[in-house]
Amino acid sequence: MQNFKKGCLLCLLALCSLTVQAQKNPEDKAGWKLGAQSYTFRLFTFDEALKKIDSCGLKYVEAFPGQKLGGNLEGTMDFKMSAQKRQEVKNLLKKHGITITAFGVVNGKDKAEWEQLFEFAKDMGILNIDTEPNPDQFAYIIPMAEKYKINVALHNHPKPSRFWHPDTVLKYAGNSKFIGSCSDIGHWVRSGLDPVECLKQLNGHVMGMHFKDVVKDSPDGQYHDVIWGKGDSKVDAVIAEMKRQKFKGPISVEYEYHWENNGPEVAESVKYFRQAYEKTK
Repeated sequence: MQNFKKGCLLCLLALCSLTVQAQKNPEDKAGWKLGAQSYTFRLFTFDEALKKIDSCGLKYVEAFPGQKLGGNLEGTMDFKMSAQKRQEVKNLLKKHGITITAFGVVNGKDKAEWEQLFEFAKDMGILNIDTEPNPDQFAYIIPMAEKYKINVALHNHPKPSRFWHPDTVLKYAGNSKFIGSCSDIGHWVRSGLDPVECLKQLNGHVMGMHFKDVVKDSPDGQYHDVIWGKGDSKVDAVIAEMKRQKFKGPISVEYEYHWENNGPEVAESVKYFRQAYEKTK
């Protein structure tokens, strides 16, 4: 009987822990993996970025190629790294309690490199490869995506980049369920587009997001990042549209401002996101 009571108590504690976690991260129940693009912390090593991501209340990361690994590991984040190096990176992620969901923005120069990239993504458990490939590469990228069952998410840097407009993304996505959009809502604003209308146009093809709020108030007339809810990215309406589309997948905070110490602004943005999530229907 004593062991039975002890077992019940442990189950109750575990249930309470799960409930608290669900309340802390309300987006989890929708299948939204809110994390950070490690490029947000590009002035630091990957190890340091993971610590910062954790401190912002996030448990997912999108890694970018070229970031120094740190944490007593030599080298950089690279899809060409050895199997041993990949295992070391996995151990680093486990140590910090962070799950890698996406990798990018990255391109392979030819079919062999793309095969290498997919093998890397499969081994690391990556869901989305965020990329801006040459159009003639889709002939082998699409079969590879279907073979490995890994999403190829087309990222929209501002115009005149190749995929700045949803029309181009849809053109190359075709009928493959593994080709779609890595929707950068801040870059759409920079391109003069309405992020909510862009998401509507891509309905069913949004595989992941680079989430940012931007405003044009700098002396040079360029947009820069602000704490979410204070800019022109229509954050609340974007969240509502994502809910309407029943979106599931990685959402990467990409905060490209105040590089030396933007952690507090990221944390404030995450807090705003979760409050907005709870309020929107």
